[in-house]
Amino acid sequence: MWPLFIEELTKAVLEGASQPDVLDSALPVPSTLQGSLMARLDRLPVAKQVAQTGAVIGREFGHELLAAVAGLPDVALAQGLDELLSCGLAFRRGTPPEATYSFKHALVQDAAYASLLRSTQRKLHARIAAVLEERWSEAVETQPELLAHHFTQAGLAERAAEYWQLAGEHAFRRSAAAEAIGHLTKSIDLVRSLPESGAQAERELHLQTMLGQACIARYGYAAPETAAAFARARDLVEAVGDIQQQFPVLYGYWAVQYVRMALREQNALAEQTLALAEQHRDPERLCVAHRVICSQGF
Repeated sequence: MWPLFIEELTKAVLEGASQPDVLDSALPVPSTLQGSLMARLDRLPVAKQVAQTGAVIGREFGHELLAAVAGLPDVALAQGLDELLSCGLAFRRGTPPEATYSFKHALVQDAAYASLLRSTQRKLHARIAAVLEERWSEAVETQPELLAHHFTQAGLAERAAEYWQLAGEHAFRRSAAAEAIGHLTKSIDLVRSLPESGAQAERELHLQTMLGQACIARYGYAAPETAAAFARARDLVEAVGDIQQQFPVLYGYWAVQYVRMALREQNALAEQTLALAEQHRDPERLCVAHRVICSQGF
Protein backbone atom coordinates (compact mmCIF):
# COMPACT_ATOMS: atom_id res chain seq x y z
CA MET A 1 0.00 0.00 0.00
CA TRP A 2 2.74 2.46 0.94
CA PRO A 3 4.46 2.52 -2.49
CA LEU A 4 1.11 3.34 -4.11
CA PHE A 5 0.41 6.01 -1.49
CA ILE A 6 3.80 7.68 -2.07
CA GLU A 7 3.28 7.53 -5.82
CA GLU A 8 -0.15 9.15 -5.52
CA LEU A 9 1.13 11.92 -3.26
CA THR A 10 3.99 12.62 -5.63
CA LYS A 11 1.59 12.91 -8.56
CA ALA A 12 -0.65 15.23 -6.58
CA VAL A 13 2.28 17.54 -5.81
CA LEU A 14 3.57 17.51 -9.38
CA GLU A 15 0.13 18.19 -10.81
CA GLY A 16 -0.32 21.09 -8.42
CA ALA A 17 3.16 22.44 -9.11
CA SER A 18 2.44 22.45 -12.83
CA GLN A 19 -0.18 25.15 -12.22
CA PRO A 20 1.67 28.51 -12.03
CA ASP A 21 -1.18 30.28 -10.24
CA VAL A 22 -1.08 27.89 -7.26
CA LEU A 23 1.41 28.51 -4.46
CA ASP A 24 3.20 25.56 -2.94
CA SER A 25 1.65 26.31 0.43
CA ALA A 26 -1.81 26.00 -1.07
CA LEU A 27 -1.33 22.66 -2.81
CA PRO A 28 -4.30 20.38 -1.98
CA VAL A 29 -2.41 17.24 -0.93
CA PRO A 30 -4.87 14.52 0.26
CA SER A 31 -4.01 12.93 3.60
CA THR A 32 -5.15 9.42 2.63
CA LEU A 33 -4.59 7.12 -0.31
CA GLN A 34 -8.31 6.89 -0.97
CA GLY A 35 -8.55 10.68 -0.92
CA SER A 36 -5.72 10.95 -3.40
CA LEU A 37 -7.22 8.41 -5.78
CA MET A 38 -10.67 9.99 -5.66
CA ALA A 39 -9.22 13.47 -6.11
CA ARG A 40 -7.74 12.32 -9.42
CA LEU A 41 -10.98 10.70 -10.52
CA ASP A 42 -13.04 13.72 -9.48
CA ARG A 43 -11.15 15.77 -12.07
CA LEU A 44 -12.28 13.26 -14.73
CA PRO A 45 -16.06 12.75 -14.26
CA VAL A 46 -16.54 10.32 -17.15
CA ALA A 47 -13.52 8.25 -16.14
CA LYS A 48 -14.86 8.24 -12.58
CA GLN A 49 -18.20 6.80 -13.70
CA VAL A 50 -16.43 4.13 -15.74
CA ALA A 51 -14.15 3.30 -12.81
CA GLN A 52 -17.09 3.04 -10.43
CA THR A 53 -18.98 0.69 -12.73
CA GLY A 54 -15.86 -1.39 -13.34
CA ALA A 55 -15.20 -1.56 -9.60
CA VAL A 56 -18.62 -3.13 -9.03
CA ILE A 57 -17.87 -5.74 -11.71
CA GLY A 58 -14.54 -6.63 -10.12
CA ARG A 59 -10.78 -6.09 -10.09
CA GLU A 60 -10.86 -7.11 -13.76
CA PHE A 61 -13.69 -6.43 -16.20
CA GLY A 62 -14.42 -7.00 -19.88
CA HIS A 63 -15.32 -4.29 -22.36
CA GLU A 64 -18.62 -5.84 -23.44
CA LEU A 65 -19.91 -6.35 -19.91
CA LEU A 66 -18.85 -2.83 -18.93
CA ALA A 67 -20.63 -1.36 -21.94
CA ALA A 68 -23.79 -3.33 -21.19
CA VAL A 69 -23.86 -2.25 -17.54
CA ALA A 70 -22.57 1.33 -17.65
CA GLY A 71 -25.33 2.62 -19.93
CA LEU A 72 -23.04 5.22 -21.52
CA PRO A 73 -22.98 6.18 -25.21
CA ASP A 74 -20.08 4.58 -27.07
CA VAL A 75 -18.24 7.90 -27.41
CA ALA A 76 -18.52 8.68 -23.71
CA LEU A 77 -17.48 5.15 -22.74
CA ALA A 78 -14.41 5.36 -24.98
CA GLN A 79 -13.52 8.75 -23.51
CA GLY A 80 -13.86 7.51 -19.95
CA LEU A 81 -11.74 4.44 -20.62
CA ASP A 82 -9.04 6.47 -22.36
CA GLU A 83 -8.90 8.87 -19.42
CA LEU A 84 -8.74 6.03 -16.92
CA LEU A 85 -5.88 4.43 -18.84
CA SER A 86 -4.05 7.72 -19.39
CA CYS A 87 -4.00 8.56 -15.69
CA GLY A 88 -2.50 5.15 -14.96
CA LEU A 89 -5.23 3.80 -12.71
CA ALA A 90 -6.11 0.90 -15.02
CA PHE A 91 -4.51 -1.23 -17.72
CA ARG A 92 -5.91 -2.80 -20.87
CA ARG A 93 -5.26 -6.10 -22.61
CA GLY A 94 -6.50 -6.59 -26.17
CA THR A 95 -8.63 -4.24 -28.21
CA PRO A 96 -12.32 -3.34 -27.84
CA PRO A 97 -14.79 -4.95 -27.86
CA GLU A 98 -12.71 -7.98 -26.78
CA ALA A 99 -10.53 -5.90 -24.46
CA THR A 100 -10.13 -6.68 -20.78
CA TYR A 101 -9.32 -4.01 -18.21
CA SER A 102 -7.81 -4.32 -14.75
CA PHE A 103 -7.29 -1.82 -11.99
CA LYS A 104 -3.70 -0.91 -11.19
CA HIS A 105 -4.19 -2.01 -7.58
CA ALA A 106 -7.00 -3.54 -5.54
CA LEU A 107 -7.05 -0.32 -3.51
CA VAL A 108 -8.00 1.61 -6.65
CA GLN A 109 -11.00 -0.65 -7.08
CA ASP A 110 -11.86 -0.29 -3.38
CA ALA A 111 -11.73 3.49 -3.56
CA ALA A 112 -13.96 3.69 -6.63
CA TYR A 113 -16.42 1.19 -5.16
CA ALA A 114 -16.59 2.98 -1.79
CA SER A 115 -17.41 6.27 -3.52
CA LEU A 116 -20.79 4.89 -4.61
CA LEU A 117 -23.93 5.09 -2.50
CA ARG A 118 -25.01 1.70 -1.15
CA SER A 119 -28.25 1.93 -3.12
CA THR A 120 -26.28 2.53 -6.33
CA GLN A 121 -23.99 -0.40 -5.57
CA ARG A 122 -27.01 -2.67 -5.18
CA LYS A 123 -28.55 -1.51 -8.45
CA LEU A 124 -25.31 -2.09 -10.35
CA HIS A 125 -24.80 -5.54 -8.84
CA ALA A 126 -28.37 -6.47 -9.82
CA ARG A 127 -27.79 -5.15 -13.34
CA ILE A 128 -24.55 -7.10 -13.69
CA ALA A 129 -26.21 -10.33 -12.55
CA ALA A 130 -29.10 -9.81 -14.96
CA VAL A 131 -26.78 -9.10 -17.90
CA LEU A 132 -24.66 -12.17 -17.12
CA GLU A 133 -27.77 -14.36 -17.05
CA GLU A 134 -29.10 -12.91 -20.30
CA ARG A 135 -25.93 -12.75 -22.39
CA TRP A 136 -23.27 -14.95 -20.83
CA SER A 137 -24.83 -18.35 -20.26
CA GLU A 138 -21.36 -19.89 -19.95
CA ALA A 139 -20.82 -17.84 -16.79
CA VAL A 140 -23.95 -19.37 -15.29
CA GLU A 141 -22.63 -22.84 -16.06
CA THR A 142 -18.97 -22.41 -15.17
CA GLN A 143 -18.93 -19.58 -12.60
CA PRO A 144 -22.15 -19.69 -10.58
CA GLU A 145 -20.27 -18.16 -7.65
CA LEU A 146 -19.84 -14.99 -9.74
CA LEU A 147 -23.59 -14.53 -10.11
CA ALA A 148 -24.07 -15.57 -6.49
CA HIS A 149 -21.74 -12.75 -5.42
CA HIS A 150 -23.58 -10.11 -7.45
CA PHE A 151 -27.03 -11.28 -6.34
CA THR A 152 -25.83 -11.26 -2.72
CA GLN A 153 -24.48 -7.73 -2.99
CA ALA A 154 -27.69 -6.67 -4.72
CA GLY A 155 -29.65 -7.85 -1.68
CA LEU A 156 -31.56 -10.49 -3.69
CA ALA A 157 -31.27 -13.28 -1.14
CA GLU A 158 -33.35 -15.96 -2.85
CA ARG A 159 -31.52 -15.72 -6.17
CA ALA A 160 -28.18 -15.53 -4.39
CA ALA A 161 -28.98 -18.67 -2.39
CA GLU A 162 -29.76 -20.55 -5.60
CA TYR A 163 -26.42 -19.69 -7.14
CA TRP A 164 -24.39 -20.34 -3.98
CA GLN A 165 -26.00 -23.78 -3.86
CA LEU A 166 -25.13 -24.38 -7.50
CA ALA A 167 -21.57 -23.21 -6.85
CA GLY A 168 -21.34 -25.57 -3.87
CA GLU A 169 -22.56 -28.51 -5.94
CA HIS A 170 -20.04 -27.75 -8.68
CA ALA A 171 -17.20 -27.47 -6.17
CA PHE A 172 -18.15 -30.75 -4.47
CA ARG A 173 -18.19 -32.55 -7.82
CA ARG A 174 -14.64 -31.28 -8.38
CA SER A 175 -13.67 -32.65 -4.95
CA ALA A 176 -13.03 -29.09 -3.77
CA ALA A 177 -14.57 -29.76 -0.37
CA ALA A 178 -13.36 -26.60 1.38
CA GLU A 179 -14.72 -24.43 -1.42
CA ALA A 180 -18.00 -26.36 -1.40
CA ILE A 181 -18.39 -25.83 2.36
CA GLY A 182 -17.92 -22.08 1.94
CA HIS A 183 -20.48 -21.82 -0.86
CA LEU A 184 -23.06 -24.07 0.84
CA THR A 185 -22.72 -22.19 4.12
CA LYS A 186 -23.45 -18.91 2.35
CA SER A 187 -26.49 -20.46 0.71
CA ILE A 188 -27.75 -21.75 4.06
CA ASP A 189 -27.31 -18.36 5.71
CA LEU A 190 -29.33 -16.71 2.95
CA VAL A 191 -32.07 -19.36 3.03
CA ARG A 192 -32.41 -18.82 6.77
CA SER A 193 -32.93 -15.10 6.14
CA LEU A 194 -36.01 -15.84 4.03
CA PRO A 195 -39.53 -16.00 5.53
CA GLU A 196 -40.13 -19.27 7.34
CA SER A 197 -42.13 -21.82 5.37
CA GLY A 198 -42.20 -25.48 4.51
CA ALA A 199 -40.37 -24.77 1.26
CA GLN A 200 -37.66 -22.88 3.13
CA ALA A 201 -37.15 -25.78 5.54
CA GLU A 202 -36.94 -28.26 2.66
CA ARG A 203 -34.31 -26.12 0.94
CA GLU A 204 -32.22 -25.90 4.07
CA LEU A 205 -32.58 -29.65 4.66
CA HIS A 206 -31.17 -30.36 1.21
CA LEU A 207 -28.33 -27.89 1.78
CA GLN A 208 -27.47 -29.22 5.24
CA THR A 209 -27.32 -32.77 3.88
CA MET A 210 -24.90 -31.67 1.16
CA LEU A 211 -22.91 -29.67 3.71
CA GLY A 212 -22.62 -32.75 5.90
CA GLN A 213 -21.17 -34.75 3.01
CA ALA A 214 -18.73 -31.95 2.18
CA CYS A 215 -17.67 -31.79 5.84
CA ILE A 216 -17.00 -35.52 5.86
CA ALA A 217 -14.72 -35.08 2.85
CA ARG A 218 -12.98 -32.06 4.36
CA TYR A 219 -12.82 -32.80 8.10
CA GLY A 220 -13.88 -36.42 8.58
CA TYR A 221 -16.85 -38.00 10.34
CA ALA A 222 -15.82 -37.07 13.88
CA ALA A 223 -15.38 -33.34 13.29
CA PRO A 224 -17.69 -30.92 15.14
CA GLU A 225 -18.56 -29.28 11.79
CA THR A 226 -19.78 -32.61 10.41
CA ALA A 227 -21.80 -33.39 13.52
CA ALA A 228 -23.40 -29.93 13.50
CA ALA A 229 -24.47 -30.25 9.86
CA PHE A 230 -26.10 -33.66 10.36
CA ALA A 231 -27.70 -32.64 13.66
CA ARG A 232 -29.36 -29.70 11.96
CA ALA A 233 -30.40 -31.93 9.04
CA ARG A 234 -32.01 -34.42 11.47
CA ASP A 235 -33.99 -31.64 13.15
CA LEU A 236 -35.16 -30.37 9.78
CA VAL A 237 -36.10 -33.75 8.37
CA GLU A 238 -38.27 -34.46 11.40
CA ALA A 239 -39.97 -31.08 11.00
CA VAL A 240 -40.46 -31.47 7.25
CA GLY A 241 -41.44 -35.13 7.40
CA ASP A 242 -39.62 -36.01 4.18
CA ILE A 243 -39.48 -39.80 4.23
CA GLN A 244 -37.15 -39.98 1.22
CA GLN A 245 -34.50 -37.89 2.98
CA GLN A 246 -35.09 -39.15 6.50
CA PHE A 247 -33.25 -42.43 6.07
CA PRO A 248 -29.99 -41.05 4.56
CA VAL A 249 -29.96 -38.28 7.18
CA LEU A 250 -30.38 -40.74 10.05
CA TYR A 251 -27.77 -43.06 8.59
CA GLY A 252 -25.33 -40.20 8.06
CA TYR A 253 -25.82 -38.92 11.60
CA TRP A 254 -25.42 -42.44 12.97
CA ALA A 255 -22.09 -42.78 11.13
CA VAL A 256 -20.94 -39.51 12.69
CA GLN A 257 -21.81 -40.68 16.21
CA TYR A 258 -20.32 -44.13 15.55
CA VAL A 259 -16.93 -42.65 14.64
CA ARG A 260 -17.18 -40.20 17.56
CA MET A 261 -17.87 -43.22 19.82
CA ALA A 262 -20.93 -41.49 21.27
CA LEU A 263 -22.59 -44.74 22.39
CA ARG A 264 -25.90 -43.44 23.67
CA GLU A 265 -26.52 -41.32 20.57
CA GLN A 266 -25.47 -43.98 18.09
CA ASN A 267 -27.64 -46.63 19.76
CA ALA A 268 -30.70 -44.39 19.58
CA LEU A 269 -30.00 -43.53 15.94
CA ALA A 270 -29.47 -47.20 15.05
CA GLU A 271 -32.88 -48.08 16.51
CA GLN A 272 -34.52 -45.20 14.65
CA THR A 273 -32.88 -46.30 11.41
CA LEU A 274 -34.14 -49.89 11.77
CA ALA A 275 -37.63 -48.77 12.74
CA LEU A 276 -37.86 -46.54 9.69
CA ALA A 277 -36.61 -49.28 7.36
CA GLU A 278 -39.09 -51.80 8.79
CA GLN A 279 -41.92 -49.30 8.48
CA HIS A 280 -41.42 -48.93 4.73
CA ARG A 281 -40.12 -52.45 4.03
CA ASP A 282 -37.51 -51.34 1.53
CA PRO A 283 -35.02 -54.25 1.05
CA GLU A 284 -32.01 -52.00 0.52
CA ARG A 285 -32.78 -49.87 3.55
CA LEU A 286 -33.47 -52.94 5.67
CA CYS A 287 -30.07 -54.33 4.73
CA VAL A 288 -28.34 -51.10 5.72
CA ALA A 289 -30.35 -50.81 8.93
CA HIS A 290 -29.50 -54.37 10.03
CA ARG A 291 -25.82 -53.70 9.33
CA VAL A 292 -26.08 -50.61 11.54
CA ILE A 293 -27.71 -52.65 14.33
CA CYS A 294 -25.06 -55.35 14.03
CA SER A 295 -22.34 -52.73 14.30
CA GLN A 296 -23.78 -51.77 17.69
CA GLY A 297 -23.24 -55.29 19.02
CA PHE A 298 -26.88 -55.72 20.01
